[in-house]
Amino acid sequence: MRVDLFDFDLPPENIALRPVSPRDSARMLLVPGDGAMVDHHVSDLPNLLRAGDCLVFNDTRVIPAQLEGKRGEARIGATLHKRLGLRDWQAFLRNAKRVRAGDRIDFGAGVSAIASGRDEDGGVTLSFEGDEPVEILLERAGRMPLPPYIASRRPTDDQDRSDYQTMFARQDGAVAAPTAALHFTPALIEALDRAGIARETLTLHVGAGTFLPVKAEDTDDHRMHAEWGRIEADVADRLNAVRAQGGRVIAVGTTSLRLLESAADAEGLIRPFADETRIFIQPGYRFRAIDGLMTNFHLPKSTLFMLVSALMGRERMQAVYRHAIGEGYRFYSYGDSSLLLPEG
Repeated sequence: MRVDLFDFDLPPENIALRPVSPRDSARMLLVPGDGAMVDHHVSDLPNLLRAGDCLVFNDTRVIPAQLEGKRGEARIGATLHKRLGLRDWQAFLRNAKRVRAGDRIDFGAGVSAIASGRDEDGGVTLSFEGDEPVEILLERAGRMPLPPYIASRRPTDDQDRSDYQTMFARQDGAVAAPTAALHFTPALIEALDRAGIARETLTLHVGAGTFLPVKAEDTDDHRMHAEWGRIEADVADRLNAVRAQGGRVIAVGTTSLRLLESAADAEGLIRPFADETRIFIQPGYRFRAIDGLMTNFHLPKSTLFMLVSALMGRERMQAVYRHAIGEGYRFYSYGDSSLLLPEG
C-alpha cells in the first residue's frame, strides 16, 4: 500500500510534552469495531472491560541510552538501540561521518567506547571500556532517550527519569518506553483486580528504530527494525486459557501486541518465545493472538498507525484521529490513550 495513505495533519499543539498527573486521569477514546466512538478517561477502564479479560503489559525498563561525547574535537551523539554482548551495543550516531572503526569516543564522567563496523540498520557498534557494568556507566553519563518529537522541543530533565518509565518496568534494556502502560497507577490496578480483569507481563526491549521514519513510498518496501522479546511458557499457557474460557486478550501497547502476534501459531495459540522479531503489521494482516489494543495516538505515516489501521480499518482510524484532534486529545508518548476493540 502507498505510505501516503496513512498520512494526516496533526497540529503541533496536540503533541504532549509532559504527562498528565495522576497518570490515569489521561483521556481515553473507546473505539468499538462498529458503533460510535465514546470519550472516556483511563480511570474508566475497569468499566469498559469484562470480568475474565486479560491485559498484557510489557515489563521492559528504559535505560538512559542517550550519550553526548567527543571524538577528538568532533561532537558525537549516540543513542544505543540493541545490546550485542556484555559490553557491546549497537548505536545510532549523530555526526557519524566523523567516526571510523577503531575510534575512541569520550562520553565524559569516565565513560568511553571504541567504535567498530556499521550494521545493516545503519548503526555502529560501541564497545564500552573498563570493568564496570555498562548499566552503571549509562546511569552516570547517559540521559533518558525521549522521542525526537519531544526532545526537539524541550530538554530532557530529571523528571523524565520517572515520567518515562512504567510502573511495570523490571527488565533493563529498552531505549523507548512502552508508552501505553505509562497511564497505569496502583489505584487503577486495584480497581481492575476488583473488576475481575487479569494481567500478564512479557518483555520486549523497544529499540530506537521505533522512531525511524518510513522512507519507502510503498509499505511492502519498508524493512522493520529487530527487537528482542520473551514470553515465558506459563504466561503463554495462561493467556491461551483466557481465550479458551471466553475472555479477551487485550494488549497494552503496540509492543505487547507485536510480541504476542510474533509468538502465535497459525491456530492462534500463543507459544513460548525468546528471540528477535521484525514483525510488520499493516492492513491485510490477520490477527491471531489478541482481541483488543490499548494504545496512544501515533505519528502520521508511521508503522504504528499502519498497525492500528490493520486492526480497525484504515478509514475507520482516519476518522478516529480526526475526532481525537478535533477534541483536543494529546498525542504521542506522553499523550492520551485509545481502547480499540475490533469485535466490541
